[in-house]
Amino acid sequence: MLHQPAAQSGKDYGADFKTRFGAWMFALYGLIYAGFVAINLLKPTLMEEKILFELNLATFYGFFLIVSALVLALIYNHICTNKEIELRAADSESEKS
Repeated sequence: MLHQPAAQSGKDYGADFKTRFGAWMFALYGLIYAGFVAINLLKPTLMEEKILFELNLATFYGFFLIVSALVLALIYNHICTNKEIELRAADSESEKS
């Protein structure tokens, strides 16, 4: 079975926006993760405390990290897709003029 050539992609209208927005999202997730590390470093016994549904803080925070990464990815995808559509439409309008 032979592979077909890669599909040609056009200009990435939102590349600059996606880069900046992705950096901000990464920084936000980094702060959330830094909180996890800080608790483990400064007050590790706090991770043993039961906080919700009989889960200790370590387990709850771990799940929170996973879910927050997924939520941030969905937000990133939604906002960047809309921005790219907006920029593509603006570029099409400027080409018509």
